[in-house]
Amino acid sequence: MVLFNYILMCLIFGTTFLAIKVGIDTGASPFFSAGIRFMLAGMVLFLLMAWKRKASLSLLLCKEMFLTGIGLTLGVFAPLYWAEQYVSSGIAAVLSATAPIMILLLQAGISRHKLSVTSWAGCLVGFAGVILLLLPSFTITFNKFWIISCVAILLGQVFYSAGTVYSRRVIQRFQDTSPITLNAAQMMYGGGMLLVLSLFTEKVHIESMLNPKAITSLLYLIIVGSMMGHTLFYWLVAKTNPVFPSTWLYISPLIALSLGALLYHEPLTLLSLAGGITIIVGIVLVNMDNLRQLVDKKPNKVEKVCNQR
Repeated sequence: MVLFNYILMCLIFGTTFLAIKVGIDTGASPFFSAGIRFMLAGMVLFLLMAWKRKASLSLLLCKEMFLTGIGLTLGVFAPLYWAEQYVSSGIAAVLSATAPIMILLLQAGISRHKLSVTSWAGCLVGFAGVILLLLPSFTITFNKFWIISCVAILLGQVFYSAGTVYSRRVIQRFQDTSPITLNAAQMMYGGGMLLVLSLFTEKVHIESMLNPKAITSLLYLIIVGSMMGHTLFYWLVAKTNPVFPSTWLYISPLIALSLGALLYHEPLTLLSLAGGITIIVGIVLVNMDNLRQLVDKKPNKVEKVCNQR
């Protein structure tokens, strides 16, 4: 069951980027689509946990949920949804996979901990991978919206890294509360803020939102992406350790690249593929110490990370 659920989780997280792309390409408003997704997913999960007596409405009054919602939902998915108007789902997935590198740099800056040579090498390799991804747009046809979109996705990962580091403190403070409940609460806040952003920045076309492809995309992201995927992640954390399930970051971007090219006919150049693989290698180097602990089966301190891709 562990192996089956792990493979299923990687497939789910690898397909969410394509599902976002399908919805956006139908003309669905990016911020509104993201807001509806996370608001509904958060509400359903929160009500389910409340029915199990593992959630309290008082939790929604805590400022920590609001701040985490900014870092893990609003700041990440507002630029991602907007950017997928101009970049392929595979490129979006690979750029999103740079988050562990940014988390490492942020943690090192906060704790003033000296990084190992392997970690620095991973950061440099990952940065080189980003350059390889961006290079075709500079050398073949300059597309400013493509460049801006890539930068926006990377900026979103800065928010994600800050939200992840902050969420670990929140989890320690609310140790008696299920991480699934905390994740549901922050999704509700993040979804609400995305809807407010949509209200002031875009005109929602109802006919586009009612398109069968848009509805299918939204339902898939709510049920499979935001609810089923994260439930599997936390189940794997409980059954194994925090490191093993997090290795989806090495696999899902390649799944997203392949699915985008095969099912959605997204362009995939050799430089883009090389850049994606290079970024994955960088992530592996950055997390080499954790991977060694996983292989050696050494006990690891449980650190819950709210992953919702």
